Amino acid sequence: MPLDRITLTRFRNHDATRLDGSAGLNLLVGENGAGKTNVLEALSLLAPGRGLRGARLDEIDRRGGDGFALAARVDPGDASRVEIGTGRAPDAGRERRLVRIDGAAAAGQAALAEVVRLVWLVPAMDQLFQDGPAARRRFLDRLVLVGDPAHAAAAARYQHAVRERLRLLRAGRHDPTWLELLEQRAAAAGVALAAARRLAVAQLNATLRAGPASAFPRPVLEAVGEIEGWLDDLPALDAESRLAEGLAAAREEDGASGMTALGPHRSDLQVTDPASGQPARLCSTGEQKALLISIVLAEARLRASEGGRLPVLLLDEVAAHLDPARRADLFDEILALGAQAWLTGTDLGVFRPLLGRAQIVRVENSTLELSDPSV
Repeated sequence: MPLDRITLTRFRNHDATRLDGSAGLNLLVGENGAGKTNVLEALSLLAPGRGLRGARLDEIDRRGGDGFALAARVDPGDASRVEIGTGRAPDAGRERRLVRIDGAAAAGQAALAEVVRLVWLVPAMDQLFQDGPAARRRFLDRLVLVGDPAHAAAAARYQHAVRERLRLLRAGRHDPTWLELLEQRAAAAGVALAAARRLAVAQLNATLRAGPASAFPRPVLEAVGEIEGWLDDLPALDAESRLAEGLAAAREEDGASGMTALGPHRSDLQVTDPASGQPARLCSTGEQKALLISIVLAEARLRASEGGRLPVLLLDEVAAHLDPARRADLFDEILALGAQAWLTGTDLGVFRPLLGRAQIVRVENSTLELSDPSV
């Protein structure tokens, strides 16, 4: 479901930027600071969440407080085009993001997951395996969303129930009826999250094992967490009951600490390089980047094999630091998959194998302009 006819309004350094045509493969080329990554960030906000930078909404406003907007047309190449938009109105409050689909207000960000699926890699993610578990959970959940758009709604239900329960506990309001209801809601949504992560990891591992010969590694993934472990032995309903009981038993402790000690919000994604047997965190920076690229490509291959919607790939400065063999394999696989991809770079020469097969967009002075590589 490729993105087309993209507009950015008061979005970081883009005051009023528009791109009227896009292609399957789009190369954003420009100097550092021109706004290439800002374009990718805008596209990433056409999915639920905080986007590829994890920024607060008031950090995005070009003028600080005036609000921002971005919009795109999702065009599968038939009559089912969808217009989507999101942003923050000046009076919407710092963290209230508005979403519109075909001109109508959506109930929340989760609705975006039903329209377009996005996966991204940015230089900051080179530290993913050294960072804490939260960053790896977000990465895994983004992969889950590609195949299971309901994952966004389940995450929202879980976060709301856990947040409300903790608010009551910290305030000393131990109403057992209300707490029990919130814990049951959290348990149902929490087990759904854990089960979806386990399924996605199993599917990705199978796809990686069956993947084509490539210079990229074939990592082994594992969703690790207490709830995920229960699902090895328990049916989902029994795991829900166990989680609800565990939350009830931890009320006093959670209220005192101000944190919820049990749940899928504490899970992690473990990645191992099978060639060396090393966990990803012990691999070199270059190998870690290769592992991440391999996982993202496997996600796209998985959805292609299912005949489902392919994710839009947002790849920021990914190609520049790859060796020639891996760079060639990356380009070949993106082209073979047919997924829409947006790649950024400062040097058009890095993309020379793609010239004539990709659309080049020059990013300069906060504008986007289609470019002829022969000029």
